[in-house]
Amino acid sequence: MPFLSATASKKVNSSGGGGGYLTASKLGDGESFRFAILSEEPLEYHTVWGENPEGQKKPFRFLSEPSPSDIQAELGDFEQRMNYEGTALEKPKFAVSTFVFDYTSETVKVLEIGQKGLMKELDALSQSEDYSNLPEWDFTISRTGMKLNTEYRIVPGPRKKGMQEKIDATWSEAQSKGYNLQSLIVGESPFGEAGA
Repeated sequence: MPFLSATASKKVNSSGGGGGYLTASKLGDGESFRFAILSEEPLEYHTVWGENPEGQKKPFRFLSEPSPSDIQAELGDFEQRMNYEGTALEKPKFAVSTFVFDYTSETVKVLEIGQKGLMKELDALSQSEDYSNLPEWDFTISRTGMKLNTEYRIVPGPRKKGMQEKIDATWSEAQSKGYNLQSLIVGESPFGEAGA
């Protein structure tokens, strides 16, 4: 018999994101998360990270690659983040987001993918006859290594047995609350009434 309840175990063992977001970059070496894609198509955008004088970090998203003047106009009191080496401003980074069912929390979350390798793998899978309907499959994203030696993988798998009803009900509830990925572009919560 497990020491922790199923709920407690999920809380202490969850990784890959905080709140309503999942991202591969938050995984530690050797960690992974499993999810099912819910959105018909992802939201595509460019992200610029800003930091205010109090040290608060915030993503600013643009539907097309922003110019330096676009960035300056949008950031307001925030300063554009420096690159990893600290030698220049960090360039806007292309990313995609989609709503997913997170198996760890059994909730709808936003999966943000900013790694080109993961995007390429997912796109290649979507163009394969076997995986052409991505929402019918489960996926696991894993990370090995840290910092500049990091590798990410995405592996498809069959839907976890007995979960389709739970996924459908959870997604239906999220949609009824007004979940909307487009809200990310204007800096608002994509979680509708929940406001996560």
